[in-house]
Amino acid sequence: MTIEIAKEVLLTEEQGLAAVRERIGVEFVDAIEVILASRGRLVITGIGKSGLIGQKISATLNSTGTPSFFLHPVEAMHGDLGMVMAGDVVVAISYSGETAELNSLLISLKKRGNKIIAMTGGRDSSLAVAADIVLDINIPKEACPLGMAPTTSTTATLAMGDALAVVLLNRNKFQAEDFRHNHPGGSLGQRLKVKVTEVMLHGKDIPKVRPESSAMESLVALNENDAGVVLVIGADNNVLGIVTDGDVRRCVVKDQGLQNATAEQIMTENPICIGPDHLAADALSIMQKHEITALPIVDESRKLLGLLHLHNLLGKGEFRFLV
Repeated sequence: MTIEIAKEVLLTEEQGLAAVRERIGVEFVDAIEVILASRGRLVITGIGKSGLIGQKISATLNSTGTPSFFLHPVEAMHGDLGMVMAGDVVVAISYSGETAELNSLLISLKKRGNKIIAMTGGRDSSLAVAADIVLDINIPKEACPLGMAPTTSTTATLAMGDALAVVLLNRNKFQAEDFRHNHPGGSLGQRLKVKVTEVMLHGKDIPKVRPESSAMESLVALNENDAGVVLVIGADNNVLGIVTDGDVRRCVVKDQGLQNATAEQIMTENPICIGPDHLAADALSIMQKHEITALPIVDESRKLLGLLHLHNLLGKGEFRFLV
């Protein structure tokens, strides 16, 4: 019985989505054109379950290249309306189209000259009448057997929001690289698809010393950064060696006179490096293979371009060597 009910819920929602899909027409195209023509942001507003769905739609728009924010109708009427600029387009969500708080807000928005796109199942509702464009999300029935809890209707609303976001993504020629730029803290798989040049340290952020620098200067440089290494750089900016915490410890244990030693004397010569065209995944593989935590990024002449640390790839505390 439980499985049958679950299947019936999914079937009802599928049928609701199919009904909405069949009615998509010129009004959807009009909505897309209005949004693209705007120099402002896409404001999503709604209350209750519609508001919760609206927040997700806004998040999807932001991550796919359409600047957006969610505006709560009640908070808007108590000061947050100041967030809305004249060029913004508003998507107002209410399945019934008769949500009093939302319709009150629309009066103020229309006075400001904002274009209103309604997302509603009430095709003759107050919201539909007030809007410039109506996206019809009317569904045959809710999956709730009482016909009261928003179920199929919220699914249809969310799907319509996804349709807007994906079409806008295509029209804006939004690429996977753009998506990754908007998701720097996203999944590891996505982070490892970028080139090393996108995540490496460069310029003054790279800890480095000259070969004639004292070992103590190298130690100071180690302490002043989180990379755990210091690069030893020649006069032509080529990478001669690398000084790690381990190099310093070995020097102390062997009593080689850290006070009088130079960086060149304690460094590891010819460290493993990687070129700028490699992916972060390649760098991680090399780090795992050699059990190291930092890779200089160099050109064909081994001139320094940047430094990639494990933290730049995975964040602190997330890496484990594979055995």
